[in-house]
Amino acid sequence: MTVRIRSPRHLRIAVHTELISLIVMLANLFTVHLKPISSLMGPTHGCAYLFVVIATCRLEQAPAAVKVLALVPGVGGLLALRQLDRGDSARAQAEEVIPS
Repeated sequence: MTVRIRSPRHLRIAVHTELISLIVMLANLFTVHLKPISSLMGPTHGCAYLFVVIATCRLEQAPAAVKVLALVPGVGGLLALRQLDRGDSARAQAEEVIPS
């Protein structure tokens, strides 16, 4: 039986908050450019980015490559989550193989 370990829920929420705030900021920039939206989304995006970086660095099972990926602004958190999930499934498959 293979048990797949997922990345922490708080990290997933922060990653999606970072991405959504970036999309809202860019949409605002290229359309109406309202200052209240910029004032709200800028700090939200910055806090989410810092939370993603710190939360990823605190994960014990995260390899160094995943921690470096989390430093990429905007999409780094998504890339780090993808690598974490892929690494967990790869480790589970490797444990499943019986050496001969």
